[in-house]
Amino acid sequence: MDAARPRVLSGMQPTADSFHLGNLLGALRHWVALQDDHDAFYCVVDLHAITVPHDPATLRRRTRVAAAQYLAAGIDPDRSTLFVQSHVPQHTELGWILQCLTGMGEAGRMTQYKDKAQKGGGDAASVGLFAYPILQAADILIYHADRVPVGEDQRQHLELTRDLAQRFNARFGETFTVPEPHIVRTTGKILDLQEPTAKMSKSSPSGVIDLLEDPASIAKKIRRAVTDTDATVRADAENKPGVTNLLTIHSALSGRSVAELEEAYAGKGYGDFKADVADVVVGALAPLQERYRRWIEDPEALDTILAAGAERARSVAAATMVDVRDRVGFLAAKG
Repeated sequence: MDAARPRVLSGMQPTADSFHLGNLLGALRHWVALQDDHDAFYCVVDLHAITVPHDPATLRRRTRVAAAQYLAAGIDPDRSTLFVQSHVPQHTELGWILQCLTGMGEAGRMTQYKDKAQKGGGDAASVGLFAYPILQAADILIYHADRVPVGEDQRQHLELTRDLAQRFNARFGETFTVPEPHIVRTTGKILDLQEPTAKMSKSSPSGVIDLLEDPASIAKKIRRAVTDTDATVRADAENKPGVTNLLTIHSALSGRSVAELEEAYAGKGYGDFKADVADVVVGALAPLQERYRRWIEDPEALDTILAAGAERARSVAAATMVDVRDRVGFLAAKG
């Protein structure tokens, strides 16, 4: 690892046919910026995607779709290590070792597991879903990541990662880097267009803007976005969450401050404002969609990039596991 460049790791699941605008503004855009001064590792976390029922062919296709969107958003394979999680088997090996250091109560307190288990019907939740945060810890620790870009909803999982790193180090000797959260606050949270008090999510198709969505569909969703009866374009997260969300989106993509936008739309109605937001979103996504199409239509080139990234990731992960196996006390294999 380059001592002058701290290492950062992050990833997203290939569980949909497109990432959405919240993923771009809340994660991908910041990952791109981190390439400038970090040793960046970005993976498509397909192992996490099988913690719930899935179709194998769909998972395989969506893994390429996710990787192509990473590249289209600006992840540069010459400046980052881009790979698929399942291409590096050391993730699951370390995941098992860390599971053996994690208490049942400790894992059961993870709020995301509770939420997903409830939605999935309780007893139907898999052991994999229960152990998800521990595999996530392995994803991070196996690369000695110094920093992890996380939203507030992932902070608890990162705290578990830190606890497990410290526990392993205390029990078996200094082995893992204890990662710090890298929380970016420059962009406001992107909310659901139909429920602007909730985070934009694939669970609400009518309120989400997909990165690969048709321009006409994007414009229609923005026209129908929930606002309020006070036809004033101003930011007020408590009383005008819908308008505030649209201002946040416009500002993030146009580069104009919210205050500047409030002034520009003073005395204008929501119709003009929404039309302009739609134009800004469609205009910002058009080049990304074009880059995506070039990548997804050349699977051989895409797979070559993923193979090169996996080779580098495996070299780092394998070196970590040599130390881990020795310190845990596993008998070294001969030959």
